[in-house]
Amino acid sequence: MVRPSGLLTRQEEPVPLKSICVTLSIREFVAGVAATLNYENEEKFPLETFFVFPMDEDSAVYSFEAMVDGKTIKAELKDKKKAHIIYESAISHRHQAFLLEEDKCSRDVFCCNVGNLQPGSKVALTLKYVQELPLEADGALRYVLPAVLNPRYRCSGSPEDSCLDLKTPIVPLDDLPYSFSMTATVSSQHGIETIQSNCPLSPIEYLGDKKTSAQISLADGHKFDRDVELLIYYREVHTPSVAVELGNPKNNPDGLMKDPSAMVCFYPNIPEVEPSAICGEFVFLMDCSGSMQCPISKQDKSQLRIEAAKETLILLLKSLPVNCYFNIYAFGSSFEAFFPNSVKYTQDTMEEALRRVKLMRADLGGTEILTPLQVIYREPSIPGHPLQLFVFTDGEVTDTFSIIKEVRNHRLRHRCFSFGIGEGASTSLIKGIARVGGGTSEFITGKDRMQAKALRALKHALQPAVEDVSVNWDLPRGLSAKTLSPEQTVLYKGQRLIVYAQLTGTMPPEEETGEVCLNYTLQGKSCENKVTFSLQPKLDDNFTIHRLAAKAFLQSMDIGFGETPAKTKKDVLKVSIDCGVISSHTAFIAINKDVNKPVQGPLVCRDIPRPVLLGAAAQMPQCKRVVFGETYLVQLISLQNADGSWDLDEDLARILGISLKDLWSALPVKDADSSSWATVLAVVWLHAKAKHQKCEWELLEKKARTWINSNAGSIKKKLVKAAIAFTKSSVDPAVFGI
Repeated sequence: MVRPSGLLTRQEEPVPLKSICVTLSIREFVAGVAATLNYENEEKFPLETFFVFPMDEDSAVYSFEAMVDGKTIKAELKDKKKAHIIYESAISHRHQAFLLEEDKCSRDVFCCNVGNLQPGSKVALTLKYVQELPLEADGALRYVLPAVLNPRYRCSGSPEDSCLDLKTPIVPLDDLPYSFSMTATVSSQHGIETIQSNCPLSPIEYLGDKKTSAQISLADGHKFDRDVELLIYYREVHTPSVAVELGNPKNNPDGLMKDPSAMVCFYPNIPEVEPSAICGEFVFLMDCSGSMQCPISKQDKSQLRIEAAKETLILLLKSLPVNCYFNIYAFGSSFEAFFPNSVKYTQDTMEEALRRVKLMRADLGGTEILTPLQVIYREPSIPGHPLQLFVFTDGEVTDTFSIIKEVRNHRLRHRCFSFGIGEGASTSLIKGIARVGGGTSEFITGKDRMQAKALRALKHALQPAVEDVSVNWDLPRGLSAKTLSPEQTVLYKGQRLIVYAQLTGTMPPEEETGEVCLNYTLQGKSCENKVTFSLQPKLDDNFTIHRLAAKAFLQSMDIGFGETPAKTKKDVLKVSIDCGVISSHTAFIAINKDVNKPVQGPLVCRDIPRPVLLGAAAQMPQCKRVVFGETYLVQLISLQNADGSWDLDEDLARILGISLKDLWSALPVKDADSSSWATVLAVVWLHAKAKHQKCEWELLEKKARTWINSNAGSIKKKLVKAAIAFTKSSVDPAVFGI
């Protein structure tokens, strides 16, 4: 990062950044974005401005250009160190210069420098990127344009020249001095079901008989005061596909851009199987830093992050399989382990963990994840119980690459599932540790419930391992495929798998087709998914598939500035520069060489204010504490025993809304085990009163039904029918297997 010197913007000074305009084009599950930053110098002296902003870490930034006085100056992508030298030389010689780079600490933070902005001049800077859109559990494609970049906790050993070190003016979300607008086009050959957003939209205009296209824009007056999120529901999203894109041999005689590239999208039809007898060791690493005291989102009555985290831990504890091992670590500037080592899951250990979870507070200072991670990895493995690590954090750290590297170094002995809590969570950290740790990543914002997303990850963790994963191509003679994506070792039911490949050799006539096959084994059984596709490549002026393929390669090989080995760095630089996709080792640089004379006058620095959520930093007022009482669902779940049963007592009676005396009187079989009756009643209550939250309790309910089958024996049918009649519910007895 080029270090600023000079004054910082104060509120009474003009801010050179006047507006941000975003144009978004979403085709199927790929987004193409052009973001234009409009600058104007209203002061009487030349300026150097610095704008630090967040980007999703999956974004492949491939273009950066400046429009100055009607002329376009296209930036070149160069080795980052060389780009800095060129920029500093231009500034010292009073020439106009523009620099765009990733932060040294994290892939999801960028800095844009504008040097020697002349008095009265206007400049429009446009950066372009493409991005795969993640698929949510309900079938929605999720696009997020990040706005919030919260201050990130600096750990010892972090790089000293991070963009995040800029003393950028921090303002409340509602007081940003620049305007924001976004327009979007969404298209799918399968038709659009609906589009939702966390921000007010102008009326959506659908086009085509089957609603194959839609035009969207943010409502007038929108302030860039929150992450902009779109949830796009197509009529069909689980259709496997292959797209082949023409290369650019004229401008790229060698390298990745020369040949056609293919993008393969699989939706593996992984069959339902019974969980493996191997239980696992489940370790939960929970952020208890001060920023966890903030609400998850700006929305009214949004739950505090720490309260949602505590509820989630209770659900996870109750959903763990019998005979597994577990531990919980709370971390901030320091960390606390609930137990010295992972312990066997019993009634006593579960109750002790539950007691400590209820006492958790967001009072452990900063966010230091690396040290507790290292402690967890130093613990000896438990034979027959593979490690499953769950990391919950609002992701406000600066040592992102060190953390990812630590998880990557231990990838063969565990799986890592990560959760980004609240707006501003680092996508680089959350996605990065899940990617290298063979798990899944989730983000909890807006009205999302952390509980549901955490339980979905636990289901993935309990799945039997999908092994021997391979992708095989059947192509005409003279044509071959070289896979560019990192080797896939983990597959989960309901997830999409995207594979990129470079096609080399002689392309056949139009009528020829190819076939690509995904092979894997599950519990000793061989499975395959095949897709047949046309080998006629299509032209795309933006080379979208090539850029995405380059990004996939860079994500797997580029492990951060200062972390990537020298040999690998050479390959990273070549792919990055050849394909024009920025990496941690490259930067975009543009010099306006047409200015007739050097800029006159002393250069003054101006840093662009950036938004943070209120209370996210010490500079801002503390979050107002809002405590939400435990719901009846959480209370009921808290009463469940480790083996899946419930006790017939006053606490259960209070939640059911029936006196304990009446519950005993209604016991349909004299001398029957009261726990069997209590457990059946609890399961009936879950289905009758909390059906809409089934995704949060289905694992612990399954454990309860297993217990009923083992303990109620021949009277199970009587207990179930009596419970349904007594509670006057319409629950189908079939849920109990009757």
